[in-house]
Amino acid sequence: MKKKLIGFLLFLNDIIKWLLLAVLTGAAVGAIAAGFILLLDVACGFSGGFKYYYLFLPIAMFLSAFLVKYLAPSAEGHGTEKAIEAIHKEGGKIKVGVVPVKIAATVITIAGGGSAGKEGPTTQIGAGTASFIAGLLKLSEKDTKRLVICGMGAAFAAIFGTPVAAAVFAIEVLVVGRMNLKNIFSVMVASVTGYFVFQALGVSVERMPEILLGITAKNAVPNLLTALGAGVFFGFVTILTVAALKYSERLSAKIKIYKPLKGLIGGAAIVVLALIFGTDYLGMGIGYFLKIADGAQARLYDFLLKIIFTAITLSFGGSGGILTPLMFIGITSGSAFAGVFHLDPTVYACLGMLAVLAASTNTPLACIIMALEMFFNPSFALLAAVACPVAYLIAGHRSVYPTQLMNESKIAGIWIDSTTAEQPSERFVYSKWLGKVIEFFKKKQA
Repeated sequence: MKKKLIGFLLFLNDIIKWLLLAVLTGAAVGAIAAGFILLLDVACGFSGGFKYYYLFLPIAMFLSAFLVKYLAPSAEGHGTEKAIEAIHKEGGKIKVGVVPVKIAATVITIAGGGSAGKEGPTTQIGAGTASFIAGLLKLSEKDTKRLVICGMGAAFAAIFGTPVAAAVFAIEVLVVGRMNLKNIFSVMVASVTGYFVFQALGVSVERMPEILLGITAKNAVPNLLTALGAGVFFGFVTILTVAALKYSERLSAKIKIYKPLKGLIGGAAIVVLALIFGTDYLGMGIGYFLKIADGAQARLYDFLLKIIFTAITLSFGGSGGILTPLMFIGITSGSAFAGVFHLDPTVYACLGMLAVLAASTNTPLACIIMALEMFFNPSFALLAAVACPVAYLIAGHRSVYPTQLMNESKIAGIWIDSTTAEQPSERFVYSKWLGKVIEFFKKKQA
């Protein structure tokens, strides 16, 4: 009886402790995220008042790179991967100076026309805020990591308005093939709190059209096969996206000059591209994004150009997130897929948005839940439950987050040592019959 009482008291203590910590973190992150989005909206509204505002992008990317280089080098990149790195390598510790620098660099980049998103920086801001709170409260390394995950979930929930998917994303994104559900309670509480605080402060979030999709249980089943084929296509779109990002990073690394000057080069390249192909691919591209989500037909090359604009922005000094560009790439590639095969453009645009996001970040479960939270349509979520895992498998051991751990292979016959997405250590482990087939063909070739 005594042991049961002690066990119950320990359980109660843990629940109360994490309830209070999660609410505190969620509220702080929700409030800071709201301030960041309001500032970004004001800056974008101001710059958008000038027809050729993007001509100043080289200067904006120079300033962004300058701020990061001298004030907070760990604010470099698109945000979420730095939060993941802090959890895996730094015991969850993030310098508090990262938060204001990330805010400033991102606002400058996006308002200037750089192709980037707001969610990655918000996630890093959320993680940084949580790390600061953990430091004030002198939490252990283990608890600090857990609180930082809470900060990530709260930030994601605030930006996308999907608290359940946010909590799952924050846990699922850390390690491919393994989810630590011990953290689900605290992260869920933080995500819900962050979401409600963000909403209470009156900050608007873009929502998908509620008229979505003439998808019902009656016609969802015939579409499952098409969704499977679409998932394969979105997997290849992901492969192309990750390859372009890595190529652009290698190209930038080969240019041995003062880092902020790379911002001038990258900004100038984007200006030239915008003058040739138009301004739909600049900034977050929300206007064109929602137009496609509402049923307009995307051009076949839209997703390719967005990949190029984003790769240049993030590799040459720009600061911002990768998820919004990924969603743009997904929604336009889905619309293009629908146009080629004469399918419903809205259905496959929204399906592409979720599947490319799932494959690029290795978070299929979070994206399936997001389908439910965003569209309130279980029949559409059924299609997402096919397309997202298929795209995830086709993309293989790739990720837009280089610091994401690869703990388990997605494919039978390939063994993955616990390593990062930047350097996945793949080893083939054949089954007995497959080994014999391979040996047979090797002898034939010899």
